[in-house]
Amino acid sequence: MKVEFWYIGKTNEKYLMQGMAIFEKRLGHYCKFATVCLKDVKPGQTSNETKLREYELINSKLSASDYLVLLDEVGEMYSSENFSKVIEKLQLNASKRVVFLVAGAFGAHEKLQERADKMLSLSKMTFSHQMIRLFFLEQLYRAFTIIRNEKYHNA
Repeated sequence: MKVEFWYIGKTNEKYLMQGMAIFEKRLGHYCKFATVCLKDVKPGQTSNETKLREYELINSKLSASDYLVLLDEVGEMYSSENFSKVIEKLQLNASKRVVFLVAGAFGAHEKLQERADKMLSLSKMTFSHQMIRLFFLEQLYRAFTIIRNEKYHNA
């Protein structure tokens, strides 16, 4: 299974970039993994117009066979153990590429929500779009360690 983690806009904080790099490297031991930073789109006159532009950019890079998991506040929440079961199921049943996506600062356009095969929320709390990147990568890594019954999860 090829796994890609997409997000819009650069990560500015050095400590977040360092943390992300640690988990990106670790994830390479479990799957073909890549992180994709999409360029910010030109802001629209309204937040909905900006979200539409982001959708168009994202959609242009997705293929029909991609399995898209949208990280969104209205998505389904899982415990780490249950999230590992989702990952395990994707390993068995997924298409060639699974894309986890954090939309832009205004959230995801309704067209993007409709395109998503699954929507995932990490918390009822609100985190910055840059911080959630690190949190998600850690949870993805944790899911793989749970699947393989490795000590990280309980450490």
